[in-house]
Amino acid sequence: MDKSTQYKIFNDPIHGFITVPKGIILDLIDHPYIQRLRRIKQMGLGYLVFPAAEHSRFSHALGAMELAQRTLNNLREKDTTISPAEYEATLIAVLLHDVGHGPLSHTLEFNLIEDFHHEKMTLAVMKYLNKEMNGVLDLAIKIFTDQYPKKPFLNQLISSQLDIDRLDYLKRDSVFTSVYEGSVGIERILKTMRVHKGNIVIEKKGIYAIENYILARRLMYMQVYLHKTVLSADILIRNIFRRVRALIAKGKKLYHASPALQFFLENQPSAKKGVSKTVLEKYLQLDDNDVFQSIKYWQHSDDPILANLCKRFQARSLFRTTFLNNKPTKKLVKNVKAKTQKSLKEKGLPYDNDSASYYFCFDESYSEAYRYENEGIWILEEKDKAVEFSKAADTQNIIALTQPVVKPYVVHLKSINV
Repeated sequence: MDKSTQYKIFNDPIHGFITVPKGIILDLIDHPYIQRLRRIKQMGLGYLVFPAAEHSRFSHALGAMELAQRTLNNLREKDTTISPAEYEATLIAVLLHDVGHGPLSHTLEFNLIEDFHHEKMTLAVMKYLNKEMNGVLDLAIKIFTDQYPKKPFLNQLISSQLDIDRLDYLKRDSVFTSVYEGSVGIERILKTMRVHKGNIVIEKKGIYAIENYILARRLMYMQVYLHKTVLSADILIRNIFRRVRALIAKGKKLYHASPALQFFLENQPSAKKGVSKTVLEKYLQLDDNDVFQSIKYWQHSDDPILANLCKRFQARSLFRTTFLNNKPTKKLVKNVKAKTQKSLKEKGLPYDNDSASYYFCFDESYSEAYRYENEGIWILEEKDKAVEFSKAADTQNIIALTQPVVKPYVVHLKSINV
């Protein structure tokens, strides 16, 4: 057999050529549930701030799988026993780790389904695929859910303070946003990884690459993921959906781009007791197109609030985000509300309490660059001893990076001062 027919090559701008052997992994890549990820933006509404950030969850999934291949190969070179079945199952788990994301990734994660997290849906999809494929994902599911005690390091590659997911998205998002402070020395990190007593550790010579990785994560959250304009765009689109739900509750008939989206807007099911088959099937019909097309229709609604919010989104006429030094006082909230109502009245829009609530929002951003308690990064020092990174690093900067950063803010009309 011609060896060139035994695998498929994807050309990735971040990692170069990605080689995928034909078989179960390529079958999964070609499956509609995974192809759906092409239509979901990796960074949600980040493209409204960083014009080139149009990359998809699909490219991230492929990139993460490629890094997993490199990591497993490196570990094998360091005499770590990884069977062909474990190798393939780990790649499958990494490939599918984000298959449960909905439209615009994290932006609407908690708006469509109550008591929900995308990992719940990911596991439900994996089990559905496993049933469809006669149990070939059994081991991948065990590794993904950390139910494979024989080799816990395989799960750590998927979910930990130094997992494959973070290594790919930090590098990928850094390139597509041109925020190069987020660039990570992936190759050095992968080359210095090894398994020690069943867990992933980093050889001491990789300690500065880890320091850079943690700092890059902090900078990407500050400059990209929690950018003030991204925050305002998120609030705008969430308020659009809140308004649509309010109108539906009053018996208003709205035209939707897809029956699947209409299902979630009219019902808002709960995932508290698990994901039902109906919810799973409807959810997997959704992607960014459903949201964008609906907003395009809703800007012509006869409801002035919904129409105005949607026109704002379409024209990128976003709200302003103002960060606060302290948590908002009752006086500040009252002041912002009064100014918002006055501005809406001047624009000829409804300005009652309910209407005004769609034009301002108080919230707080949260970021955590490194969490060392219970799940830290471990450095292998001399004499076969592993030390948690904050204790191994010869700089106090890392200690500062372990502290969560919480920043209260208010999103409001640009016509008012806060």
